[in-house]
Amino acid sequence: MNFRAVAAIYKFEMSRTWRTLLQSIVSPVVSTSLYFVVFGAAIGSRISEVQGVSYGTFIVPGLVMLSVLTQSIANASFGIYFPKFIGTIYEILSAPISPIEIVLGYVGAAATKSIILGLIILATAGLFVPLHIQHPVWMLTFLVLTAVTFSLFGFIIGIWADGFEKLQMIPMLVVTPLTFLGGSFYSVNMLPPAWHTIALLNPVVYLISGFRWSFYEIADVRVEISVAMTLAFLVICMAIIWWIFKTGYRLKR
Repeated sequence: MNFRAVAAIYKFEMSRTWRTLLQSIVSPVVSTSLYFVVFGAAIGSRISEVQGVSYGTFIVPGLVMLSVLTQSIANASFGIYFPKFIGTIYEILSAPISPIEIVLGYVGAAATKSIILGLIILATAGLFVPLHIQHPVWMLTFLVLTAVTFSLFGFIIGIWADGFEKLQMIPMLVVTPLTFLGGSFYSVNMLPPAWHTIALLNPVVYLISGFRWSFYEIADVRVEISVAMTLAFLVICMAIIWWIFKTGYRLKR
């Protein structure tokens, strides 16, 4: 394992975050704070409790997951797409660096950014509503698993995209709607039976449900299923990346 190469890619990607601190950290935190104001105050005044938890407190895990999902994909996809765009990807591919080391560098940096952002948003949420995390270890586990999994997914999108439009298409048209419909601001158990069944086809439901369980011990699905679904998506993303480097899909052309 060439740890020096991994560290070089990792440090380069992390340094980009500090150079664009306003866009990378401040903007998502401000956006999430606005969600708290709109949903927590305006809607929360009309909905007293959800499954025994105040509405403002209930939506905290969903808002954290919303930011972690979107930022993981954005960071990883742009991180690998930009070298393709300016042509430096060929220098990386010709260097004595294995595909595993390339993925570790880019995905590790993207996941680290998302985890830091998630923790900052969690601390910000504590300024609006009282928080008590029942299972902090499980909370960190779900946070790290989600950040790594969707950073891998973003890495795939960055390789697949051949323009900035495609780079933003899946996050905007697929991931964000799935997150909003995945129980970020409500429990899917509140839905009618038919819609509840449809909602369970949404993979984001399992991520948010497991993450919320680590806070309040309430969940839309069993926590074991949430962990299994997250790990399954992680394995699928790893398999796709293995295939990409094996075939050179959109890397060597």
